[in-house]
Amino acid sequence: MMSRQVRVGIDVGGTHTKAVAIDNDTYEIIGIGSVKTTHDHEEGVSAGVVEAFKKCLTDNNIEPDEVSFIAHSTTQATNALLEGDVAVTGVIGMGNSFLAKRQSKIDDIVLDETGKRKISTHNTYIPLKKYNQSEARKAMEALRGQGAEVIVASKAFGVDDGTEEREIAELGKELGVEVSQASDISKMYGLSKRTRTAVINASILPKMFETADSTESSVRQAGIKVPLMIMRGDGGVMDIDEMRKRPVLTMLSGPAASTVGALMYLRASNAIFFEVGGTSTDIGVIKNGRPMIDYSIVGGHKTLISSLDVHVSGVAGGSMVRANNREVVAVGPRSAHIAHLDYAAFADPADIVNPKVVRIQPMQDDPSDYIAIESSNGKRFAITVTCAANALKIVKETDYSYGNYEAAHKAIKALADELGKTVEQIATEIMDRASDVVIKVINHLAEKHKVERDQISLVGGGGGASSLLPYTAKRMGLNYDIAENAEVISSIGVALAMVRDVVERVIPSPTPADLDDIRNEAIQSATKSGASPDTIEVQMEIDAQTNKVRAIATGSTEVRTTDLSAKVDEAEAREIAAQSMQLPANTLTLAAKNNFFFVFTAMKGEKSEVRVVDNKGFIKVQRGDGEAEVTTVGGVRSVVDKFWEDLAVYKSDIKLAPDIYLCIGAKVVDYTGMLDLAQLNMVMDTELMQHGGREEVILMGARNNI
Repeated sequence: MMSRQVRVGIDVGGTHTKAVAIDNDTYEIIGIGSVKTTHDHEEGVSAGVVEAFKKCLTDNNIEPDEVSFIAHSTTQATNALLEGDVAVTGVIGMGNSFLAKRQSKIDDIVLDETGKRKISTHNTYIPLKKYNQSEARKAMEALRGQGAEVIVASKAFGVDDGTEEREIAELGKELGVEVSQASDISKMYGLSKRTRTAVINASILPKMFETADSTESSVRQAGIKVPLMIMRGDGGVMDIDEMRKRPVLTMLSGPAASTVGALMYLRASNAIFFEVGGTSTDIGVIKNGRPMIDYSIVGGHKTLISSLDVHVSGVAGGSMVRANNREVVAVGPRSAHIAHLDYAAFADPADIVNPKVVRIQPMQDDPSDYIAIESSNGKRFAITVTCAANALKIVKETDYSYGNYEAAHKAIKALADELGKTVEQIATEIMDRASDVVIKVINHLAEKHKVERDQISLVGGGGGASSLLPYTAKRMGLNYDIAENAEVISSIGVALAMVRDVVERVIPSPTPADLDDIRNEAIQSATKSGASPDTIEVQMEIDAQTNKVRAIATGSTEVRTTDLSAKVDEAEAREIAAQSMQLPANTLTLAAKNNFFFVFTAMKGEKSEVRVVDNKGFIKVQRGDGEAEVTTVGGVRSVVDKFWEDLAVYKSDIKLAPDIYLCIGAKVVDYTGMLDLAQLNMVMDTELMQHGGREEVILMGARNNI
């Protein structure tokens, strides 16, 4: 009998590092190991990663040889940049023009508002007509003489031909200097942005090498033979060797982990996802089963590093309250944890004796109107969002944020008495000010990613979710769901993450050959990052407005021979779709189905709602006004032509093209945002050419009414 296969995900949080073990076949959680995050350890947070991993295995009787996948998120890249723990970076620019010389020159990259933390840079430039290995060696030695610890090689149009960049990298190996090749970090044109992104990458190489080496050796000593994978900021994972070359891709991997957890474990297909901690709340968007992506910003500059579009809000379960002599004026961003105060809601009511309001300034530059209460016994407590939620009895007894109602009530009553109001009024003001912050972010993300208002639901994870989420959802009139195992949702996300790699190019009029080249490059990239070639799927995207062509390759580290995760039947799929549409199940029509998908439609007012539900119960496509039709690979073009005309929306002199989706085999291919029919057909051909002409497929088209 084959031994079970176990996936282990480890998430590094601000307070705790948590490891979760999941059965690879059933997705059942079979073990959790949690330790305090080792910020002050000589090996940094990587020591906690190993501790949590070992604890998870030993406490739950999991053998090292049962582990088929291990990955961890990391705060190392982000922390190195936040703390200024970066290497002095030398830049060798190359090109044929004055413009290339100017664009490849990178000034110091300031990492904080004070200007004290920065990436210091030194620059030199080699005109390509003078370039040879001797010149490259001289340039590198000159930069090292100026104090450069790492080197960036950046050539104008290096994405088309990176020969010189590669030669400088080889020279670096010979001289014992780490070299970051700009065209290795990003395949996008834009010399200045590409070089700046490579500088950020190079500056954190020494720090990341140190932690990667110690983590990997500890994992190997524990008897683990499978590759150690690292979470990326875009929600994928890559193996540790690839991380050593491109550590910058791991920025924001913590927030990414929580969103992937919601996507993979909670089956959140269309949601605004919250991870509510004690100090901050990460908010991201999942649309049609895909997390939304944007470029990371460092030092006020957009980089060419894709990450999940997660907004970090300075309000959470532990956020403190600010008040004048009339009302609550704000909540956060300072948290009770940073102010070294306990939450009143978690106090013994007997410790809150004749409480008086005191206004404090937790940190040097903070306002001086943060509220604490002081008992006659000298003990101080913070009034937080969690206290207000408990005082209003929003938090259930089974929730992670459940505290003591009496203690929370006594603390808030002290402030209410001073302001001449009731406890309920003050607690409501606190919840209103806290939810104001996140509602603003929700509305911004929904508008940015064109999430239709009636299709937004809120999904929460993190220890503080029950303090903030139900109240926010009620104010907005939205449905909400708090994750089972909410406090370890990020670790679950790491355990279930797929290998992912993205290749982007700017190509004004791409040909089928261009698309094929980029597709193959994405497959090679994902394979290098640790994906098994047989598992890789590629999503092609063309942005006609920016001329960007993007290939997103995803795959797993092993081919799954069994899939025992629960499947849904037609009746269950109908209920899922009906709940999403907010309609009775018997009003839905089954428009199409195959071995992997059910497609339901229903009239809502004058519009036809469409939902594609897969056989695991995930909603893969959710649109408020569209159609679905079954055809064959050979008949795709005629149906697309029909949808293109019938579902177009005309506004004055503007034609809004419809969005097209294709269910082929076990996957849904999303062609949203395509503005040109000829380009759409060309991109679809890259997918269809791998299938027989008689194979049955399902096509959906949706109007763009926004």
